Amino acid sequence: MSQVRRQSAVLPRPNWGWQDAAACREEDLILFFGPDGERQPEREIRERKAKAVCADCPVRVECLNYALSRPEKYGVWGGLNEEERAAERRRRMRRANAA
Repeated sequence: MSQVRRQSAVLPRPNWGWQDAAACREEDLILFFGPDGERQPEREIRERKAKAVCADCPVRVECLNYALSRPEKYGVWGGLNEEERAAERRRRMRRANAA
């Protein structure tokens, strides 16, 4: 019993409702996650296309917040790739620590 409480305190249950309105819903997943062995020039092109979909998404903020709270290690979420999300996490941590 206490183990169940401890797990729920670590990560809240995700609310998936926002995904119903996501602009990426009809897109191929490979656009956001890429294939194994992808070369840098192809990755940059693919990520640029994925981010263009995210830019017009009505739930971009919810998507990004979800990915930052997990953390999602791979793919484009909320318009940011892996490195950009890591930088955003650090920025939010610094801001929280300064407050």
